Amino acid sequence: MARVKRLEDENLRIVQVWLLTRLLFAVIAVALAVMGQRPLDSVVAQWDVAHFLKISTEGYADPNEMAFFPGWPAVLHAVGLTGFSKVMGGTVIALACSLAAAFALKRIAGAWGAIAWLLAPTAVFTAVPYTEAPFCALAFWAWERATRDKWGQAAVLAALASTLRVSGLFLIGALFILALTQKLGRGQVLAVRLSWLVLPAAVIVVYVAYLYGLTGSWTAWFSAQEAGWQRGFHWPWEALANHWGVLWVPNAEHPEWPWVFRAELISWIVGVLVTLVALAKKRVAEASWVAVQVLAFSVSYWLMSVTRAVLLWFPLWRLIGEFIESRPRTRAWAVLGWIAAGIAVAVQCVWAWLYFTGRWSS
Repeated sequence: MARVKRLEDENLRIVQVWLLTRLLFAVIAVALAVMGQRPLDSVVAQWDVAHFLKISTEGYADPNEMAFFPGWPAVLHAVGLTGFSKVMGGTVIALACSLAAAFALKRIAGAWGAIAWLLAPTAVFTAVPYTEAPFCALAFWAWERATRDKWGQAAVLAALASTLRVSGLFLIGALFILALTQKLGRGQVLAVRLSWLVLPAAVIVVYVAYLYGLTGSWTAWFSAQEAGWQRGFHWPWEALANHWGVLWVPNAEHPEWPWVFRAELISWIVGVLVTLVALAKKRVAEASWVAVQVLAFSVSYWLMSVTRAVLLWFPLWRLIGEFIESRPRTRAWAVLGWIAAGIAVAVQCVWAWLYFTGRWSS
């Protein structure tokens, strides 16, 4: 009975934090819409949302749009067929997916890890029509299923995740390493585990082949990344040098830019540290999941979108959850916890304001 009560309390706490943070995002968005006398859709549909909406309507008429995988635009297109607003429908789906991701993360990282994820600085991207929430829900549950040797279920979830963003390719690689390092002698044999990964890999292959059919190029996705977002190949030291050069340059028209660039660098450093700690704990598959993303960001022109990628790094939230769980249950630690939570909420509200006002927020 005590264990059941504890689980119920943990679930309730996760739901409460999810509800509180999402209500704060909604209040900020609605307030900005009212004060600016703008439709709520226009406040929510910032940055990449415009690309998703365009693809959902026109397909890949613009070659630059090929940088975005088709899964999420297809979902928004389906929402539009119902007559409901694509933006608001996508928002509702993202909100539901963020809660699903939190409960998957609870199984991977514990209740405190899930709560820390809900309080992440860039959590606003899990409450708008971006791919972060649905991808995290699918990827986290895929990982949870794989760690329990349910590789068929994991493969289906990973395949769906791979329709959403290129991170699906990294997920397949990390699952491959997990299959190799997972204890044998129970459940499915190694060959069966690896064979299941053909399914999500096929999704990536089909998308690349589809773009080849449209453009005649096997590198259409890379070309779109480079043309639209300066994500051509650069050596890591070049990327870091380019990034460092903009950290301290004031911008009168966009005062937030240097701060967001600094946050990108901090997030990259966090990724390096999480990789090293995971390796030290002999969590090789988890280390590979973060390391490959850190490497991908390191070979671009500069570090970009790392602050959003932190949301995908479940090994980070597992480490945070373990740290919190290991602390003594004293009043001093409780006070520090409340202070940390208050700061986290404040920071994510500022980030939400950046996003909803159309300022660069990663």
